[in-house]
Amino acid sequence: MGSYVLVAEDDERQAEVLRQYLEADGHRAVVVHDGQAALDHALRHPPDLIVLDVMLPLVSGLQVCRRLRQESSVPVLMLTARTEEEDQLVGLELGADDYLTKPYSPRVLMARIRGLLRRAATGPDTTGVRRIGPLTVDPGRHEVSVGGRRVECTRAEFAILEAMSAQPDRVFTRNQLLDVASGLDRAATRRAIDVHVLNLRRKIEGDPRRPVLLVTVYGIGYKLTAGA
Repeated sequence: MGSYVLVAEDDERQAEVLRQYLEADGHRAVVVHDGQAALDHALRHPPDLIVLDVMLPLVSGLQVCRRLRQESSVPVLMLTARTEEEDQLVGLELGADDYLTKPYSPRVLMARIRGLLRRAATGPDTTGVRRIGPLTVDPGRHEVSVGGRRVECTRAEFAILEAMSAQPDRVFTRNQLLDVASGLDRAATRRAIDVHVLNLRRKIEGDPRRPVLLVTVYGIGYKLTAGA
């Protein structure tokens, strides 16, 4: 059974090509051409995934993502122009799970979509609750807490914590975390991991500027520790 994918793209030709690829892959695709329609449709008929262009009329893709994250954890794949790196990073900060720069290959986009859908549909890991200092990661319940306080994470953020909590004190490179977070190893988007880590530190650290749980190993990547 295919998934239900909402495509928010104001370029009608690109949207039609993507719709055809999605339907050929067995999914049901609904296309809208402005941000307000994307919000209205996503909240009335929650999709399995949203492909969201940044440059939408009426309401921008970034505003749509911000609003959605207040009410939904639906996977979001953002489309940006190649020169809009700041939009890419802001999109991740707002809770987007992945992004792709234009112009893009429809086959690459479909691979990203399959990866996000596969990760969303995969049954939870039931290998047990993991406790690293004050941090608790419960794969079975898909929950994170710090000192008993529940922490809301995006799918990509949870995937990173789940992988790192399984091997405390192991150093993960950015490329390894990219593979965990998106299912694809893409050196061109390594900075995306830095944004996910920054967001996680805001959520799990007492002082995000002086992290003691999710720490940097300079020149290599990051590791999860029990703290002081």
